[in-house]
Amino acid sequence: MSDDSHEQNGHENVPSRQRRRFEGISSRAYEHPADRSALVALRKLSGFDTVFKALSALLPERSLRLLFLSDSVRVSDAQFAHLNVMLQDACHILDLEKVPPMYVNQDPQPNAMCIGLDEPIIVVTTGLVELLDEEEMRAVVGHEVGHALSGHAVYRTILLFLTNLALRVAWIPLGNIAIMAIVTALREWFRKSELSADRAGLLVGQDLKASMRGLMKLAGGNHLHEMNVDAFLAQAEEYEAGGDLRDSVLKILNTLPRTHPFTTVRAAELKKWAESRDFQRIMDGHYPRRSEDKDTSVADSFRQSAASYASDVKNSKDPLMKLVGDIAGGAGDLGGRVRRGFGGFAGGSPRDTGGSTKEAPPRDTDERPDDETPNGNG
Repeated sequence: MSDDSHEQNGHENVPSRQRRRFEGISSRAYEHPADRSALVALRKLSGFDTVFKALSALLPERSLRLLFLSDSVRVSDAQFAHLNVMLQDACHILDLEKVPPMYVNQDPQPNAMCIGLDEPIIVVTTGLVELLDEEEMRAVVGHEVGHALSGHAVYRTILLFLTNLALRVAWIPLGNIAIMAIVTALREWFRKSELSADRAGLLVGQDLKASMRGLMKLAGGNHLHEMNVDAFLAQAEEYEAGGDLRDSVLKILNTLPRTHPFTTVRAAELKKWAESRDFQRIMDGHYPRRSEDKDTSVADSFRQSAASYASDVKNSKDPLMKLVGDIAGGAGDLGGRVRRGFGGFAGGSPRDTGGSTKEAPPRDTDERPDDETPNGNG
C-alpha cells in the first residue's frame, strides 16, 4: 500500500502495518442489507420525521461536546497516543477525510459509541481499553469509524435521548406508547447497524482472529486462555438451532429490549461475511464508491434486504424460522407442526403433542434486564 496519498487527505499517520486501503469506499460496501432497509423503514415510520426534526433542534449538541471535553480525556498525540494512531489508521483505510474526535471516559464497563448530530464523536471507556489488546482495539476503532462513515451517529444519539425520555414519561400512557414505538423501531435498526459496523472493523483491522477475540472478551472477559473461538462459534449455532418454538419466542422477547445483537451471533455473522465472496471482492478492490451513492435506488435497497431475509429464513435452523419457511412454501399440516413445536406447552393433549402425555418441564423465562445503555462496542 502506498503512503504518498495520506498527506493529500490530511492524515498524518498511515497504518502501522501493511493493510489495504479502500479509497473512496461507500458505506454500502459493508452495510448489512437489513441495516439499510431498517433505516429506510424507520424514516417511513409515522411520526418519525416530526420527532426527528424536533429533537435535532432541541438536543444539546454543544452541551454534549462540552461534557466530554470537560470530563473525559481527548485522544491525541499527547494523550492515549496509541489510540490516536489507530484512529488515524482507521480513517485512512476507510478514506474518511475528517477524523472524528475521540474521548476516553472513565467507566469499568467495556463500551464504545459513536454519537453526535452535526459531527460524530467517538467515545471509548477505560474498561474497553484495558480489556483489549492492540489488534482487538483496532477492530473496535474501525467499528466506530464505520458508524461515522455510515452516518449512524445521528440516529444513535436520538435513540439514547428517547430511551431516557421514555423512562421519564412512563406515567403518561399514550405518550409512552408513542415514544416506545419509535424506540422499538430504532433498536431494531440499531442492532442491524452493529452488524454493519463489525464488518467495517474487519476491513480496518484485516485480522479476523483479532475481531473474534475481541467479541469473545466482551462476552467472557480477559480470559483468552480459558476460551476457544470454535467453541464460541458453536454456541451461536446451538443458540440458533436449539429448542422448540417456545425457545424461538423467548429469543425474540430477550432481543427486543437490547440495542446490540448477542455477542455469539455477532461473531457468527462476521465470520460468515469474512468467508463470503462479497468480502473477497472488497479486498480485491471491487466495491461501490461514494461518488456513486447519488445514483443508488431505495427500491434496490429493499430488494437486496428482502433477498437477504429470504436467504436467512431459508438457511436458518431456528424452529420458528423453519416454520415460516414452510408457510411460505405451502407445507401442509402446519397447525399440527405448531402444536408439536411447542412440545405440549399450555397443557396440550397427547394428540396435540405428538402422542406423548409427558408435560414439558418448566422453562426459565427470566429475561435479561433492559439493555438501555449500549454495551460492548457500539
